[in-house]
Amino acid sequence: MEISHATSSDLKYIDSLQKKNAEELAFYPAQVFEREIGSKRILLAKINNEPAGYLYHGAFKPLLKIHQACIQYDVRGQLYGAELVRFLIEICEYQNCLSIKLRCGSDISANFFWQAMGFYCEAVTPGGVRRMREINNWRYDLQPVWFDEKVAPSNKKQDSSIWRKRDKSQKISQFSRGKKISDYRKNVVGDAEDAS
Repeated sequence: MEISHATSSDLKYIDSLQKKNAEELAFYPAQVFEREIGSKRILLAKINNEPAGYLYHGAFKPLLKIHQACIQYDVRGQLYGAELVRFLIEICEYQNCLSIKLRCGSDISANFFWQAMGFYCEAVTPGGVRRMREINNWRYDLQPVWFDEKVAPSNKKQDSSIWRKRDKSQKISQFSRGKKISDYRKNVVGDAEDAS
């Protein structure tokens, strides 16, 4: 396997792989990938000179964030993802980063991968309204820390049954949408918790 920084010729592949795995990944427009390729923040894994996955990370600060990591379905479980993460860890050590963090939906099998890679869950937070899943916040410390809060990762499954689609005749501006989603979440989560 070969790992290198993605180039503009890899943009179509990265965007396509993201779309194929849309239920497991946060969405980023192609323009974001284009910008981040220029900043050398996307690592590309190649097998036999063919792309097999990518890892999109943030700036090399004391705390580095992994925004997305995705390996093609047909080569998963063959340690290519592990090699990609180990490569990033080596770069982070060279750049004197203290920790690596990422967020992963509770119902995604990648949680087992991150745990096997030595990451620990430091918090579980609520996810979005549509999927009603929780988000595991994973962390990998490159240098010893004084206090590391470890919690059990959530394995709550996605529950879209209470998501109701908005009437398309309603016009909701971007400015009012945030409050309406927040109010909707309070009602839905409150009702779901009251029922249990």
